[in-house]
Amino acid sequence: MKIITLNCNGIRSSLSKGLLEFIRHENPDIICFQETKAPAKEIDKEEFHKLGYEVHFCLAEKAGYSGTAVLTKIKPKETKIGYGDGIFTSEGRSVFLEFSDFYLWNLYFPSGTSGEERQKVKYQFLDAFTELARPFLKKKKPLLVCGDVNIAHTEKDIHNPKGNEKNSGFLPEERKWLTEFLDLGFFDCFRFVHPEVKEEYSWWTYRFQARKNNKGWRIDYFFVTKSKALKIQNAKIAKEPILSDHAPVVLEIQFS
Repeated sequence: MKIITLNCNGIRSSLSKGLLEFIRHENPDIICFQETKAPAKEIDKEEFHKLGYEVHFCLAEKAGYSGTAVLTKIKPKETKIGYGDGIFTSEGRSVFLEFSDFYLWNLYFPSGTSGEERQKVKYQFLDAFTELARPFLKKKKPLLVCGDVNIAHTEKDIHNPKGNEKNSGFLPEERKWLTEFLDLGFFDCFRFVHPEVKEEYSWWTYRFQARKNNKGWRIDYFFVTKSKALKIQNAKIAKEPILSDHAPVVLEIQFS
């Protein structure tokens, strides 16, 4: 099974940059988007339907803001739009699907870069997410979490760790939370496949020719509960085509 996650920074923008062609080429079973931004009336689901996908959107109350979506060729048993309540729902940050062999949770984690108040919201979101995810550690079916987490975990995941240690997204408290979350019983799928690789990033600022010079951050993830009912086969960051300021993360995984 192939699953892709992408913060598209505006789904209409990504479509104009070749998103449909990328989907045709990769042919994933499931693709998860964050930051779709577009209001429902401006999202053309028919193009995705033509490619064989069922479409599930979670839109923010504020038009043109945030938003998540899941496209799937595998029919889910159950779908929960805005799973988690609060800003999980009101800011369009959460789509949860149950399949026969696994659970999938697509999330867009808040950023704290705009100031102290949003950083507080981010910490509240992290705590709420942890408590919602914890019960799935006891379930037989694996839970696969994906999305833009807005945290670079280790110094291997950011181009300038010393220069960013006081910046949201690489704060000690955020990194500690991510370490403790993984210690609950989750794999970081990319790091599981590539334990030592450096300079593999999934986001670059549009400023300072950061992408050209590969001065980026790895903040887009697949997490999965540790289980004998799955096998992580491969994980990669697709650098081309350039669809947004983020790159798609591609996971190949087998559930049994």
